[in-house]
Amino acid sequence: MKVVICGAGQVGYGIAERLAAEQNDVSVIDSSSKLIAAIGDQLDVRGFVGNGAHPDVLAQAGADEADMIIAVTLYDEVNMVACQVAHSLFNVPTKVARVRAQSYLQGRWRNLFARENLPIDVIISPEIEVGDMVLRRLSLPGAVETMRFADDQVVVIGVNCEEDCPVVDTPLRQLTDLFPDLGSVVVGINRGGKLFAPKSSDSMLVGDLAYVVARRDQVRRTLGIFGHEEPEATRVVIAGGGNIGLYVARALEQRQTSTRVKIIESSRERAVGIANELKRTVILHGSALDQGILEEADVETADTMITLTNDDEVNILSCVMAKKLGCKRNLSLLNNPSYPAFANALGIDAFINPRAVTISRILQHVRRGRIRGVQSLHNGAAEIIEAEALETSPLVGRPLREVDLQDGIRIGAVFRNGKVLTPNGDVQIQARDRIVIFAMANRVRQVEQMFRVSLEFF
Repeated sequence: MKVVICGAGQVGYGIAERLAAEQNDVSVIDSSSKLIAAIGDQLDVRGFVGNGAHPDVLAQAGADEADMIIAVTLYDEVNMVACQVAHSLFNVPTKVARVRAQSYLQGRWRNLFARENLPIDVIISPEIEVGDMVLRRLSLPGAVETMRFADDQVVVIGVNCEEDCPVVDTPLRQLTDLFPDLGSVVVGINRGGKLFAPKSSDSMLVGDLAYVVARRDQVRRTLGIFGHEEPEATRVVIAGGGNIGLYVARALEQRQTSTRVKIIESSRERAVGIANELKRTVILHGSALDQGILEEADVETADTMITLTNDDEVNILSCVMAKKLGCKRNLSLLNNPSYPAFANALGIDAFINPRAVTISRILQHVRRGRIRGVQSLHNGAAEIIEAEALETSPLVGRPLREVDLQDGIRIGAVFRNGKVLTPNGDVQIQARDRIVIFAMANRVRQVEQMFRVSLEFF
């Protein structure tokens, strides 16, 4: 696949890194010669200095032969114009743009991105994507990661195996015998920083982070079996009243009327602005690193502290301070990809990386085959993929025990006609089934091949 990426920042670099590693033909455009030099030195991609919305720059980058353009510069307008030029002059089939300004995304303007106006096939809004992930984490506080697939009927949770975890040292094959109606499957384990797809003979150990695929109605029971029965938060303190903080607070006001929310915002002008937009949320003007402000927000009695500022250091330190003052749990936004490695050691219960969220959303449209959803794990070490089985898929028509899945691939759930099936050896995949699969990075191509349309189909 030939892909042109506009923007060599964290997101653009991350996408280029993933696509180049999979032997795609990647060109990257950025107005910063420093960023282009860095990406050219470190990745097998072609770099071009210039404005990604300019026709001559797009032409140099090979837009006339591109299968896809991904515009993720810092400027919405550049991203939108780049897609328009790619469509009008180069007839690029698939156009993806990151759009951050919420005014563009309001329902009344939904026709703006129609083919006859601004022909953008996929709009990525990091604020909305991250905001929704924060809300999912709040609804399941026992999970450190939460992902939804198959029309929200299948949930993948990341669960820490602590010393009091009842299923530690239990072979995975025995979990089915112990809980025959649970419908949950452990598909991945992160042990000591190394992620792998476990075999049925493997056991979970204390300190592991287990990725579990579960039916939506069995998620809370699954968390309880892993020793995590934390109640849903009813007192929430948010540090940072930017777009994400406002989005989360507004959603909590609408969905959970019993939840009490307080926002700490350092900008007085912004604090006044969001106070006019929110009805029941208390807005405090000040620094999230000010112990007096944290105490005024009653953080010592809060269920969850969420830090959503643009400064990772502020997010980490305010989470730590809140925990020391008595807050039960915390959730931090971390942009720097190196910080998550030691976040837990500092007392961060859970974190969200906006870069990883955006990349996962884009990969869904990059993946070949009938791919409906993708979630990248641990900086691309593995992916959770939802794919639709076609009649020509090698999975169709045979019991799963007879399917030769390579190491590094594990099926977590089968979604058929609105029902979730646990993938035991007797289950036979049918055409149109949607399969939720855990795949290590070096096995993603094999998963794509399983769900591609073959020539026999026509």
